[in-house]
Amino acid sequence: MMAQATDGRPKGVGARIHELRALRNYSLRELAQRAHVSKSMLSDVERGQRQPSEQVIAAVAKALKVSVPVIHGQPFIEQLRKDQLDQLIAPLSNALDDWDIPPAGDVPPPRPLREIEATITRVYRLRSQGRFGDLARILPGTLAELSYAVLDARPGTERERFCWLQSEAALGGFSVAYKLGYLDLARLALARMAAAAAQSGDPRQVAVERLKRAQLSANGPAIEMGLRLVNRALEDLDDDGTASTRAVRGGLMLKGVQLYALVGRGDDSDTWLEEAHGLARDLGETDHYGMVFGPTNVGQHGVAAAGDRDEHGLALERAADVHPPQGYSPLRAGQFLVDKARSEALMARPDDALVSLQEARKVTPQQTRYHPTTRETVGTLLRARPRPSQELREYALWSGV
Repeated sequence: MMAQATDGRPKGVGARIHELRALRNYSLRELAQRAHVSKSMLSDVERGQRQPSEQVIAAVAKALKVSVPVIHGQPFIEQLRKDQLDQLIAPLSNALDDWDIPPAGDVPPPRPLREIEATITRVYRLRSQGRFGDLARILPGTLAELSYAVLDARPGTERERFCWLQSEAALGGFSVAYKLGYLDLARLALARMAAAAAQSGDPRQVAVERLKRAQLSANGPAIEMGLRLVNRALEDLDDDGTASTRAVRGGLMLKGVQLYALVGRGDDSDTWLEEAHGLARDLGETDHYGMVFGPTNVGQHGVAAAGDRDEHGLALERAADVHPPQGYSPLRAGQFLVDKARSEALMARPDDALVSLQEARKVTPQQTRYHPTTRETVGTLLRARPRPSQELREYALWSGV
């Protein structure tokens, strides 16, 4: 059964969908048709018997004419306030709005290129570690400085380099907005990234922007658009034999693995997964353009893809072979643990699922706390136990369930 609110009504994503459907006066069949999902799956979601993927939630939100945050209860405003993250969103939004506007007043000139490069290195490190609060604090000033630098730079190599750095800063803004549930702001950040990447002289940056745009694609027709983006990016990014280009191509393949799984094309998903495995064996563990591409990341995408297809036994078989190496990206390690916990919960292994969630909290606390799959998995665990343990109750409070 679903977890109950204090007034006896069910709560959670499914309950919110049911309430919004009633407000729109849609039948179950009508909403399913509008969202391009099956009626039986939607019924299971509303009754709390199935966890919807982020893509399904996006499709239902669009059909109900609300934002994804309304379905999730995101942004998690109380947690954001406690973590003092809510006050960081407006400055980031303003910096992205003021993207190409010359500075007003007595503004000091941009720092030398090497100093700005060092700041972008820090941006990348904070993004990889899932430290979104620290990242959001430094991005507004960095974006403003880079906007000034690009406008002031001489045409040619110098300007291309500043555009490359600007693209990386915009990607940092996307990471903050996406992970905290501000999807409109995430789209704005990607639009800014696309503009900068096109002038950076680096086709890999263009490919990364397309990958992230595909990540935002919703279920149904929109997810097919995501697949087209991935395929177009692979066509446009020639394999020049360098490790960095091949890592970006590998990241695109893994996004295809995920999207094909979500639209139910398991054979295509597995084909791309096998191709990515072959490339990862050749490259080993890499960290180019934030792809963190290698055998570990390929393995964990196999876990996530199986989970997205509701093949949770297969997901756990694959998870047993994933062993993140020393120094592995905390962001990716935390994501793996959240995906693993989802499948453990749905395979009636609640103790293992809670352990995985607790480990994810240690590795990337902010990502884990604001991850919609965390909340849905905690809800599954609460429904599975008439009397939740103190540990589970504490975790539920921490994650905002």
